Amino acid sequence: MHNMYIYLFIMAGVSYAIRVLPMTLIRRPIKNKFIQSFLYYVPYVTLAVMTFPAIVDATQSPVSGLIALVIGITAAWLGADLFKTAVLCCAAVLIVEIFII
Repeated sequence: MHNMYIYLFIMAGVSYAIRVLPMTLIRRPIKNKFIQSFLYYVPYVTLAVMTFPAIVDATQSPVSGLIALVIGITAAWLGADLFKTAVLCCAAVLIVEIFII
């Protein structure tokens, strides 16, 4: 039980440091283009890392999730809006899980 409090303290300290250190150490605007572009894409990469595994694992079989992922990427690439892409992905999962698997 004593170790649990140590772990909680360390986790709280790391979370606090991640949020406070950038505010205290960086006081002027960032002018480096590489760092600006890196910071610009961090939210998108984080969202992708959380979303893509969930797409594959949300179905009964990973095959139907992968097929829906490919169809969704293709539909979005061809200019379909979010609703049409979601409907196509759901239909793909339904068809694959009912008729193929």
